[in-house]
Amino acid sequence: MEYDEQGFFETPDGTRLFYGDRNASDEQGAIPAILNDGVGCDGFVWRYLQPHLAEKRRVLHWHYRGHGRSGPPAVAGTMKVRQLADDLERLMDSRDVARAHIFGHSMGAQVSLELYRRCPDRVASLVLLCGSHGRVTHTFHGSDVLSQILPQVRKIANRYTGVARALWGRLPSSVAFRLASATGELDGSAMREEDFAPYWQHISYMDPAVFLEMLESAGDHSAEDLLPSIECPALVIAAEKDTFTPPELAEALAEAIPTAELSMIRGGSHAAPVEQPMMVQLRVDKFLAEL
Repeated sequence: MEYDEQGFFETPDGTRLFYGDRNASDEQGAIPAILNDGVGCDGFVWRYLQPHLAEKRRVLHWHYRGHGRSGPPAVAGTMKVRQLADDLERLMDSRDVARAHIFGHSMGAQVSLELYRRCPDRVASLVLLCGSHGRVTHTFHGSDVLSQILPQVRKIANRYTGVARALWGRLPSSVAFRLASATGELDGSAMREEDFAPYWQHISYMDPAVFLEMLESAGDHSAEDLLPSIECPALVIAAEKDTFTPPELAEALAEAIPTAELSMIRGGSHAAPVEQPMMVQLRVDKFLAEL
């Protein structure tokens, strides 16, 4: 992703977080947009939407603790969704953003919802892509198997740190792409392998303990209680063949938010914003224009 400005801001516990700012000097008066990633991502899903949004407004993107160019969490046990929402609010403070359109993909939808819980007056709208209110490890592929095995996987990874790091991300990107396409985790006919490669490269560089802790946190977190009280405009974008967040969960999310609109990407997977960027851009443009 390209930025006009980039740098770091520090949280109260000493964690150093990266941000990228595009159109930081925008004087058109348009409300800025802030992009929030899913678990294990450092901007992969915003590859096409970020420059498109930046044609009309300022766009900020940042890296979670232990992700991308951000530092590892300075304090253990701080990979919680609500902690990430606190980090997001501090990003807004550090970049003098009083109010923004908050975009969230996958777990980023949960972070976006928690920001609204903290400071609803700073959220101009919510755009939630391929996400749900939470408890994601209980609904992965339509079952709760992941939630049952994840604690044990974390114990093993923490006990055998060297082995976990050695095995983590060893699968070549090209093989991972073909495997994900064959199993339907993504639409290999719509996504280019070169668009997938940065995601897999980032995963391979991550500390597996950080990834697994954040995944378990996303599985434990829920913002379901918040949904009926949301008053800002909201757009929920679901993907028909999303196995990470089955589309019925996104549909339920849209139904529970009184102000929400639902848009379904036909044939799309969890990576729909990269597979079908024009469809997503057009729907987002319509939503923002109507505001």
